[in-house]
Amino acid sequence: MYLGAAVMLLLGVGGAVAAVLLHRATSVAAAPVATLPFLSGWRPEEHALSRFHARYYPVTLLFLAFDVEMLYMYPWAVVVAEVGISAVVEMFVFLGVLMVGVLWAWREGALRWV
Repeated sequence: MYLGAAVMLLLGVGGAVAAVLLHRATSVAAAPVATLPFLSGWRPEEHALSRFHARYYPVTLLFLAFDVEMLYMYPWAVVVAEVGISAVVEMFVFLGVLMVGVLWAWREGALRWV
C-alpha cells in the first residue's frame, strides 16, 4: 500500500547521500573560506553576509512590481476575450495599483543609477 512512498523516500535519501559523497570526493579544499570564492578570488573588503545598503530596497520593490504584473498578465491575456470589457477594466485597476508602487520607487530615487 505504501510501497510507492517508501521507494520515493528511499530514492530521495539515497540521492541526498550520493550528492554529499560526490561533493566530498570532488571538493577542492577542506576549508571553504580559504579558497575565497567571493568577489572572483579577490580579498573581500566586507563580509559576504553583510547587510545590503538601504538603496537596494526600492529597486527590489520596483522589480517585484514588474514581476507581479507579468505573473497576472499572462493568464489574463488568455481569458480576456472570453470575459470582455470587465477584464480590461480590472487589469487597468491592477496596473494602476502597481503604478503607485513604481511612482513611490521613482520618488525614492530607485531609478537613479548614480
